[in-house]
Amino acid sequence: MKRYFMTLSGLLATTLGAFVLLPGAVASDADMELVTAWQSPPEDLLDVLYAAQLPWVWTAPTGEYLLLADPALYPSLAELAAPMYKLAGIRVNPALNCVHGRHGGTSPRLVQVDGGAVTPLDLPDGAEVHGVAFTVDGNHFALTVGHSDHLGLWVGSVGGELAEIEGVALNPLLGNPVQWLPDQERLLVLRIPERGAEPSPPAIPAGPKVAEGIGAAARSTYEARNLLQTAYDDVLFDYYCKSELVIVDPLNGSVSVIGDGTHYCNAEFSPDGEYILVEYVVGPWSHEVAWWRFALEIEVWSTEDKLVADIASLPLADAVPAHGVNVGPRSVSWRATSPHELYWVEALDDGDPVAEVPHRDRLMRLCAPFNGQAEEVFRAEHRLLPWQMAWGEQGGTLMLCEYERMRRWFYVWLLDVDDGTARLWYDRDVGDRYGDPGNPVFRRLANGQGVMHQTGDAVYFSGTGATEQGDRPFLDLRNLETGETERLFRCDPDRYEYFQGFAGSENRFVLRSESSTDVPNYYLATLGEEIEASAGEAARALSMEPITRFEDPIPQLREIEKRIVHFEREDGVPLSFHLYLPPGYEEGTPLPTVVDAYPLEYSGTTTAGQVRGSAQRFMRIYGASHLYFLLRGYAVLDRTSMPMLGDPETTYDTFVPQLVADAEAVVAKAVEMGVADPERIGIMGHSHGALMVANLLAHTDLFQAGIARSGSYNKTNQPFGFQSERRSLFEARDAYIQLSPTFFADQINEPILIIHGDDDSNPGTLTFQSEVFFEAVRGSGGTARLVLLPFEDHGYRAQESLEHVLWEQLRWFDEYVKGE
Repeated sequence: MKRYFMTLSGLLATTLGAFVLLPGAVASDADMELVTAWQSPPEDLLDVLYAAQLPWVWTAPTGEYLLLADPALYPSLAELAAPMYKLAGIRVNPALNCVHGRHGGTSPRLVQVDGGAVTPLDLPDGAEVHGVAFTVDGNHFALTVGHSDHLGLWVGSVGGELAEIEGVALNPLLGNPVQWLPDQERLLVLRIPERGAEPSPPAIPAGPKVAEGIGAAARSTYEARNLLQTAYDDVLFDYYCKSELVIVDPLNGSVSVIGDGTHYCNAEFSPDGEYILVEYVVGPWSHEVAWWRFALEIEVWSTEDKLVADIASLPLADAVPAHGVNVGPRSVSWRATSPHELYWVEALDDGDPVAEVPHRDRLMRLCAPFNGQAEEVFRAEHRLLPWQMAWGEQGGTLMLCEYERMRRWFYVWLLDVDDGTARLWYDRDVGDRYGDPGNPVFRRLANGQGVMHQTGDAVYFSGTGATEQGDRPFLDLRNLETGETERLFRCDPDRYEYFQGFAGSENRFVLRSESSTDVPNYYLATLGEEIEASAGEAARALSMEPITRFEDPIPQLREIEKRIVHFEREDGVPLSFHLYLPPGYEEGTPLPTVVDAYPLEYSGTTTAGQVRGSAQRFMRIYGASHLYFLLRGYAVLDRTSMPMLGDPETTYDTFVPQLVADAEAVVAKAVEMGVADPERIGIMGHSHGALMVANLLAHTDLFQAGIARSGSYNKTNQPFGFQSERRSLFEARDAYIQLSPTFFADQINEPILIIHGDDDSNPGTLTFQSEVFFEAVRGSGGTARLVLLPFEDHGYRAQESLEHVLWEQLRWFDEYVKGE
């Protein structure tokens, strides 16, 4: 058995230099030739990769129509190589003034829920739908449409009419570019203003790149992605991210400008349409943080674009503690059930998660005319999660979620903001999937505001319904007073079905239904009479009528068998994995096996081994998935439990020994079942999963080879935290080093394939991590291969990249695991 740890005194004093190779570069292994040209896997795998996709679906608020579009998933490498700017956390496509590499859906059409009638929507060839916004009555919709040179605004009706609003080029970079006004007749739009040609770059830089810290506080490593670096970057950010607010009337095509052009990131009318909440970032632009940490102005305007009130002027947030929050108002928003009241959350601990204070956050309110002092509504012992606020339909009901970091615990409160009362509705372990009550179902009021869908004294909740046998989604009614639930629907154990939205009444809803052999389709489900049911099962009969009739694009995958397997770690921690068996598998035959996993953190044993997913999902294989090994005779262990137990302050002190214990249990179970050949098992993972792969090869002899993709192998390069680790390198030096496989590269004596996007912007997994790790393994005499994919980010998207990665992965495990 290999040793787990090294002492600080045993660390090398030298620093490994970066080693850059072209795609396909290889270490010293006579059996694997150097390959630097793009490669493709066999044709039968390409047939699966490029099989027709199931459409994207948007549901009208009334549930009477579905809008479908066919996704365009895999761009060409030439598209990724096209001009792109990295501007304050965004990769900008200058041709469309949108996010680089982002695609929409083609061939849009409307499907009527009653009867399934299909109405094609006529867009120009090559145009793609990027977004859909329905009116409350579901009769009209606005489309964000990608053209060759701009994002256009198209408005249509369920009758099939569709037309572009001339003179509007949308700007989606900082905020939602299209929303209906409360009257549901006009649109509030973020439009690119008149601006002239793109500024030309200077012949030489205006000066050197400079960073300075004088008594600065530490900040999370995760802030540093695609940041501004030069004065010219500043100019480009100003140019591409500036918008103007306009009101569009689709009936006559008129466009009215509101206010001056600036860098808007939010604009929303009050529920009564009398005021506009406006947020925009202001310079000077920082080179240290992304745009959402820039200085921010929050204002209320009148509909005549006159300033009514300054709500807040927030400074540059360039010193937010790890796992902390900004100071000042956060998530300012309108109360959905009042004409014009603003609510927001403020930190009481200076945003510091480890500050010892009796309360961390408070909820604030400010009413029109917004010229008085904001009043405190609720004070929270732990951090409030404003994105989980939900207004009730009646009275002043507000659902508010509080998060206790050290316990990883949710507290859900019900407030009555009118009478000032508050009571705990329910609480739970964040990681407890089996006990998750789901989330409120929302409906939209006549003015477009979303509220919890309520009937009498109860609110509808839908959720994934996790169980030991896999997910079984449900629809419940949860009583606001008692918390008791009535289960209206739960999917059968032999299918995977979930609630999509009500369709005209509370007894009818759109349901998506699939199984391991049946392609996903949409149905109109009708709730019937009450029936006898055991605990946790539906107490109402259900009838279903088909809406869509999609066909299976990859029938050859239906021969793959899938099971959920339960077992325990040596110390009794429950674990599980999804076992996939290749077509034609004969029971009891040991196979070459691929284990794919991603370590997750938990507070205790009761949640660590809970099953994620369902064996009843209709199987599709996307991108460079590990599931392609099934088509080459491998068994695959998917969603393999690799839990890390402990509180957030100390979990990573025992990362490696817990990882080894997890892997030993996984391998032992697969071998005991007669599925895995113990001499032919490979391990693979992406991102944090790649760190897992490298550590298991360094500290065990369980696997014959590994594939590590887009990983981080030296955590000392993230000195101020990673994952849930809040402590800095200087507070937990041993922990940072012990879980960093670069320091143990000399112990990796199994072949490892290292793949990375050559333009990875994820701060924890910058490309040099793989370059240095490769050199450490190679220089220690190990067998390693480094593949850098040009123009790819943290995940891989280009057709050429995906085909090449599949070829690399199959060849690597065929050589070193299967032994061919």
